[in-house]
Amino acid sequence: MGLIDFVKEAGEDLLKRASAATETKEGLDATAIVKSIQNHGIPVEGLNVSVAGDAATVSGRTQSQADREKTVLVVGNTKGVASVDDQLEVEAPEPEATYHKVVAGDTLSKIAKAVYGDPMKYPVIFEANRPMLKDPDKIYPGQVLRIPPLES
Repeated sequence: MGLIDFVKEAGEDLLKRASAATETKEGLDATAIVKSIQNHGIPVEGLNVSVAGDAATVSGRTQSQADREKTVLVVGNTKGVASVDDQLEVEAPEPEATYHKVVAGDTLSKIAKAVYGDPMKYPVIFEANRPMLKDPDKIYPGQVLRIPPLES
């Protein structure tokens, strides 16, 4: 997939989580990001995350395109990460999802209407972003969501 941009100031603030100290004097700690991916239950074989400044690189192997994209979103939606270089390999390639950067006033229904033409398709977007999203009403400006193609 290559390089994907994110909003550095938005995202999960791993610094506030008592279980993970993510920021060192040199910047973000890749170990805490790896732990976050694992805590979300996303299976990645040979997972490796490296961080240089506000740029992260993620590599490894996933079973599905969805797991690949979710991994990238966990990394990119971490506060302090501005871009992710996706070097993940996928065993069973599938069509790629698109990404949507949430803006003030967005709801999953509003995004579904814009993308799919039907606001009632919001559960497709919600499910595509689980387990990162726990509630369809809790999205925030700057967050990046995966928007999968509709199955025919």
